[in-house]
Amino acid sequence: MAAGESDPVLRPPLAEVALGMGFYATRASGVGGTLKSGAEDFRVREVSAYPMPVTDGPYTVLRIESRNWEQHELAEVIARRLGLPRRSIEWAGTKDRRAVSERLFSYRGAPPSVDLGLSDVTVRDAYRSNDGVRLGHHYGNSFEIAVRNLAEPVDRALSQYREIAQELHRQGVFPNFFGPQRFGEVRPITHDVGRAIVKGDAGAAVEIYLAAAPTDGDGPGVAARRRYAADHDAARALWEFPREYRFERAILERLARGQPPERALRGLSRELRMLFVHAYQSLLFNRWITLRWRRGLPLSRPIAGDRIVRIERDGTVRGTDAIAVSADNVSECSELVRRGRALLAGPLVGYETTIPDGPAGELLRDVLQEEGVEPSAFTLPAFPELASKGTYRPAVLPVPPIGIDPYGEEGDSVRFRFSLPKGAYATVLLREFLKAGAR
Repeated sequence: MAAGESDPVLRPPLAEVALGMGFYATRASGVGGTLKSGAEDFRVREVSAYPMPVTDGPYTVLRIESRNWEQHELAEVIARRLGLPRRSIEWAGTKDRRAVSERLFSYRGAPPSVDLGLSDVTVRDAYRSNDGVRLGHHYGNSFEIAVRNLAEPVDRALSQYREIAQELHRQGVFPNFFGPQRFGEVRPITHDVGRAIVKGDAGAAVEIYLAAAPTDGDGPGVAARRRYAADHDAARALWEFPREYRFERAILERLARGQPPERALRGLSRELRMLFVHAYQSLLFNRWITLRWRRGLPLSRPIAGDRIVRIERDGTVRGTDAIAVSADNVSECSELVRRGRALLAGPLVGYETTIPDGPAGELLRDVLQEEGVEPSAFTLPAFPELASKGTYRPAVLPVPPIGIDPYGEEGDSVRFRFSLPKGAYATVLLREFLKAGAR
C-alpha cells in the first residue's frame, strides 16, 4: 500500500493530520456519523490469555465489566477499596474511557469477599491463580460499535460501508496508526507532555499538563486551567481545580509546597508518566507511516533497511524480535509478508533505535530532524525510570472480517463488529468508513 497503489483523493481533517494520521487507505467516500453517543455504543471485550485457576494461588484475577471508567482511575479505586497500595493492581491492556469494557485485572492477595461496590463496575469473575496478568498479557479485543446520526439514510450508508469493506479486503491491510485516544480525546496533549519530558523540559511538561485547555467548553475545569496559565498560583489552583482532577491536583499539591517541576511530576504514577513518553513515540510512529506513504514507499512490503515482525500461529505479533531487512534477505522477507507470516514494522523510537542506510534510514532521520530529537534522548537523564530502549510495531494490519448491520430500535443506525490484535485501535479502522471531516 504505497501512495500510488490506492491513490486516495480525500484528505483527513487537520486534527488527525496533527497526530500523524495523514492519509486514508481507501478511496471511496465515507458516511459520517456519531461514535460513542453513549458508552453502550462502544463495547469492547478483551480476548485474554487467562491465568489458570489454582485453589491457593497467591494472585487474584478479576474479570471486570465497567462503564465510563478510565483505566488508571479504575485501578486506583479498586486498590483503595481492597486496602492495597496504588500500584498493586495490574492489567493486560488499556481500554477507552467512554465505553462498556470487559477486561482482566490482577493483584497479589485474596479475592474480595463482596462486590467492589463501585458505580458502573461489575465483577464478572474472581479467582485465585499462581500468575497475575501483565501489560500485553492478552491476544486482542473484540468490538461492537454503533454509528448513529448517519449523514445518509441507513440503506445508503450500509451500501457505502460495504463498498469500503470490499476495498479494504482487496488491499488486505490497513495502516496501523495509533488512534486519537492515545493522545487524549478531550485534550490531545499527552504527546506534547511526552515531547517535553523527552527533551528534558519538566517545566514545559507540567505547564502543558496543567494549563492546556480544550479549544471548546467553558466549565469550571477549563476556567481553572486558564486562571493557572495566567497566574501560576498553585495554591489557589488547588481550590479551583475540580476534585475529580486527581492527577492535576497531585502535581499542584507538590508545586504549592515549593517543589520543582521534576519532583512535582513524580506525584503521578510511573505508569501514567510512561504514557506520556509512549504517546510521543506514537506520534513519531504515525508520522513515519504518513511520510513513508507520501514518498511512495510501500507499506505492504519491505525494502532494504526496514524491519519486519513475524506473526505467530495464534495471530499475535512478535514485536520484540523484529527482523532486519537487507539487500541479502529482502526477497525472503518479502515472501514472508506475502504469505501472511510477517508484517512490515515501523519504529517506536528509543535509545537503542538504529538509523539504517538508504531510503528507510532517510525516512526515519527526517522524522526525527523535524522533531529536533535523537534516539539517545530517550535515555531521559532527568527521569531514568521512564527511559525507553524502543521497539517495533506493525505498520499495517490484516483487515479482519467485518460485520456491518442495521442497528437500533428504529434500524436507523449501523453496528460494526470485528476483532483486532492487541495494540490496534478500532477507531483507526472505522475512520476509513466514516471519513468524518475529510476534505
